[in-house]
Amino acid sequence: MCADGRVQRSLIQNSLQLIMRRCTRCSMTVDNTNGSAGKVSPRPLKVTAVGDGMVGKTCLLITYTAKKFPNDYVPTVFDNYADNIEVDGQEYNMTLWDTAGQEDYERLRPLSYPNTDCFLLCYSLGSRSSFENIATKWYPEIRHHCPHVPIVLVGTKVDLRSDPTQGTDAAVVSVQEGRRLCKRIKAVCVVECSAKSGENLTSVFESAVRAATKSKPNKQSTCALL
Repeated sequence: MCADGRVQRSLIQNSLQLIMRRCTRCSMTVDNTNGSAGKVSPRPLKVTAVGDGMVGKTCLLITYTAKKFPNDYVPTVFDNYADNIEVDGQEYNMTLWDTAGQEDYERLRPLSYPNTDCFLLCYSLGSRSSFENIATKWYPEIRHHCPHVPIVLVGTKVDLRSDPTQGTDAAVVSVQEGRRLCKRIKAVCVVECSAKSGENLTSVFESAVRAATKSKPNKQSTCALL
């Protein structure tokens, strides 16, 4: 086996171990509502971001949780972040799972799907191929593994609309196209945002929480590995 092959295999094995440890921690979460008088623990929610590589999933999650835009691109295998968020008067402990969009990780990626309460299906407004892959690749994959989990469609890099030459394709995806795709895949809503400028960043996660909690009473609404 060549050196590159050994490195990639080692990376995949490490990623698998990381996923299993995190899944174990998630399954061991205990509701401490009655642990301290008069204090209600934030309700736990798991939100998973899915989409092509380099559409801005990692920047979206890091900027929201760290309140700082990352300047360097670091390809993600699997990672997660946590943050508390208050929506409609209720506090939630939101775990955000980042996934790799590259084909090398197609067999590993679904291992991060179990117990997801809402998916963020992400495309870049500056990459028409990432937009088209939502319907042809990502939506079918999500629905195969998680038939009932709600989806929020997320158009990243909305700042490119004022500077279309910065996109990877000739034309920036329009608002109307995003709405049509949202209807086609039966997403709860579509949110266009920019991690760089901060536009609609909070709205993405508020929408995810509302989508997750609206469907939460249905026991089939969370994802199990199929």
